[in-house]
Amino acid sequence: MASGKYFLPKGTLVPNHLAIIPDGNRRWARARNLPAFEGHRRGFDITPEIARACRDFGIHTLTIWAFSTENWDRSRQEIAFLMKKYEDFVDQHLKEAKKEGVRIFHLGRKDRIPESLLERLNNAEKETQNNSKYILNIALDYGGKDEILRATLKMFTQNPESKTLDEEIYKKYLDTNDQPYPEVDLVIRSSGEQRFSGLMSWQAAYAEFFWLTDHFPEFTPEKLKEIILDYSRRRRRFGGNDLVPKVSFGPKKVARLEISWWQAHNEKNNQKLFKFLMEWLKELYGLKTKVTQEATELLRKGVLAHNQKDWQKAVDLVGKFYDLIKKETNYVFEPVAVAELEVNWWQIHDQLENDLDKERLEKAFCDYYGEIYRLSGLQAAKIAHFKALATQAHDLAESSLSEKDQEKYWQQAEEFLLKAYQSLRQAAS
Repeated sequence: MASGKYFLPKGTLVPNHLAIIPDGNRRWARARNLPAFEGHRRGFDITPEIARACRDFGIHTLTIWAFSTENWDRSRQEIAFLMKKYEDFVDQHLKEAKKEGVRIFHLGRKDRIPESLLERLNNAEKETQNNSKYILNIALDYGGKDEILRATLKMFTQNPESKTLDEEIYKKYLDTNDQPYPEVDLVIRSSGEQRFSGLMSWQAAYAEFFWLTDHFPEFTPEKLKEIILDYSRRRRRFGGNDLVPKVSFGPKKVARLEISWWQAHNEKNNQKLFKFLMEWLKELYGLKTKVTQEATELLRKGVLAHNQKDWQKAVDLVGKFYDLIKKETNYVFEPVAVAELEVNWWQIHDQLENDLDKERLEKAFCDYYGEIYRLSGLQAAKIAHFKALATQAHDLAESSLSEKDQEKYWQQAEEFLLKAYQSLRQAAS
């Protein structure tokens, strides 16, 4: 049953159809000096919890590629083990499907799998055929090329005289016919493999991909949540245009203004801080003067709450700031989500200020820039890297005792900021 314990931030765009290629069971086992069967067993054990998390997150259709048309090349012993485990897999998911309104479909060939397994799959499809809340596709003895060949053969067999063919007609002969969301939105493949091996070749034509470095037995609902958040930040154009406004700031000017207000903050010169902060926001977001003044005051108060370690007040103030920015720019982010991510990197920065390891800070910047500008983790990574380096140079400038060292580090910070904003301009234009 749905666990009810996994949640996503408000405004998260959730894929209607998620497909998982659960790779790396045997490698996970071998890395731990365990038999390959133990890796498969662990993979089977975690799948129900992943399915529950998908339902909690609001994913309607989940496809799990259990066994490909090429997997018959494995040893007889391994195949026999897997086929028996698939029977248990179907039984377990059928029990929850009845309670949760999940309809089960078998995708793939039906002429080569053991009769006892086929009976279970057919029975699961029959017993859940009236369910409509969710869908679980079990892709077993499935191959993308094979599905297209079977669909084509079925079409010619059933309509040998037909001279009309288009996508809508052809989709009726695919394994996903009679499903509300046959098109795959997101494909996750584990174990660091970066290919999709033909999974749902037709249905996944415009799917987003996420290559998970962990082996499948290490996959968790928490990691799934991070992947969905990454998916939510992507701009899906489908060959056309997206609705996210394009940035138009000048990277060099924005970097210089940010350094100026950093220096004013370090000097505790509130007048200069307000002036440069206002000019920075005006250039970065293209704001009008009156709005810029209001936004600057909100952000200044947020920074003050940060200095006082009043994190909830900081989130509230920064949330109001981003609410104003959203109204003026028509960006599609969720203001509270962006505010929480900004305050989060403030907190991480305070914790790591004297630490050379900036990995956590880079991750926080990646999430922040991804959320506000709708960028994937891959797109935001370069921006986050340079912003973290700039922040590190900022810290060194503030802690240096000699003017010469301060000047050197402020210059480094500006150079890294320029690279960060050049990367942002390139990614979000």
